[in-house]
Amino acid sequence: MKGTKLYSILKGVCPRCHEESMYENTNPYALNQVLTIKEKCSNCQTKYRLEPSFFYGSMYVSYGVGIAFAVAAFIISYIFLDTSIHTVFISIVATLVVFAPIIMRLSRNIWINLFMKYDKSLTKK
Repeated sequence: MKGTKLYSILKGVCPRCHEESMYENTNPYALNQVLTIKEKCSNCQTKYRLEPSFFYGSMYVSYGVGIAFAVAAFIISYIFLDTSIHTVFISIVATLVVFAPIIMRLSRNIWINLFMKYDKSLTKK
């Protein structure tokens, strides 16, 4: 799967070489470092901050990803578990709160992968 955009998005690795994580701390639940991104890749020297405010665009992606998580919570709790509408609302809110760090990281990963593509020549042998 290495070499695909999906790999880079799900793993949070450099979008150009797929060799190392873009984040200082790979654990998204280290909340004080959830969005702390490295300046550049130590393998291929790709700068992650293309311009100041580059990742503001990921907020738009975050909205879509959050909706996807909310719809999944709705389907699971209302259709599969057949719970009340109040329980469905609580499950949606709980899902969005619990998965907020993952949603933020996924959104950033999707956003940067829209502008960069994998280059096989940059991978380690």
